[in-house]
Amino acid sequence: MQNKITKLFNVQYPLIQAGMIWNSGWRLASAVSNAGGLGLLGAGSMYPEVLREHITKCKKATDKPFGVNVPMLYPNIEEIINIIIEEKVPIVFTSAGNPKTHTARLKAEGIVVVHVVSSVKFALKAQEAGVDAVVAEGFEAGGHNGRDETTTFTLIPMVKEQIRIPLIAAGGIATGRGMLAAMVLGADAVQVGSRFVASEESSAHTAFKNEVLKAKEGDTVLTLKELAPVRLLKNKFFDQVAELYTKSPSKEDLIELLGRARAKRGMFEGDLEDGELEIGQIAGLIHEIKPAAEIVKEIIEEYNLVKKENFSF
Repeated sequence: MQNKITKLFNVQYPLIQAGMIWNSGWRLASAVSNAGGLGLLGAGSMYPEVLREHITKCKKATDKPFGVNVPMLYPNIEEIINIIIEEKVPIVFTSAGNPKTHTARLKAEGIVVVHVVSSVKFALKAQEAGVDAVVAEGFEAGGHNGRDETTTFTLIPMVKEQIRIPLIAAGGIATGRGMLAAMVLGADAVQVGSRFVASEESSAHTAFKNEVLKAKEGDTVLTLKELAPVRLLKNKFFDQVAELYTKSPSKEDLIELLGRARAKRGMFEGDLEDGELEIGQIAGLIHEIKPAAEIVKEIIEEYNLVKKENFSF
């Protein structure tokens, strides 16, 4: 399955595991990379020295390429970038910030840089900043999201039409059929997040993983747009947010309700009532916790089978 992305990352399959906070530690990233995809560490939920520890363990667990996802609005960003350079991480995915800030420095160190965007406008800005590829993520995705609510299968062809660099599709993709559909629309690869939450190697709490398996259509909602749009499973905390919105809250009211460490409490510590439970709409298609390697294998096998059945002219 060689194409622009597999050559850029030096991987077997054009399949990237998203670097999700509280889910994407060294066990998951190394397992996906060993299975032929590209595993990413989620730096957004790691203090700098914790990130260094995960990079070190990932190096020991795989001899394949892996990367780090860096939300640029998080604290300690300079220290995180320094660690990535010192540890010679080959690939960095940046998000939630201006791609110009660190791209030139990272590329000067020989690091491949990819930026996550939610619109054509930001895809063009990322290309102008010199990134090697972009991830275009639709609002079906879990976690923090774009404000425009553009769906993945609308966003991908619009971005494809405007950019020259490789394009990775994200948001609502968890199967081989979804992967094929995204690539038919112009993507060179896919980034999968929610499906890997429900993997054995995910660092998420078992209670959260099992809650994902219970999710049905309509059980996730994009909310808190005044702060940073985030897609959540409905629970007691979400109900509190919805109730607050009936009172026309100020930004300060929302910040007060959100408090600190809600995502950690929900996804990492397993507080299903008062924690943030970030997951994508595709959760309704996730029914079993499996090893990451088996998930990669199933996606690729389904992709090849459906492609053969529908495009063997």
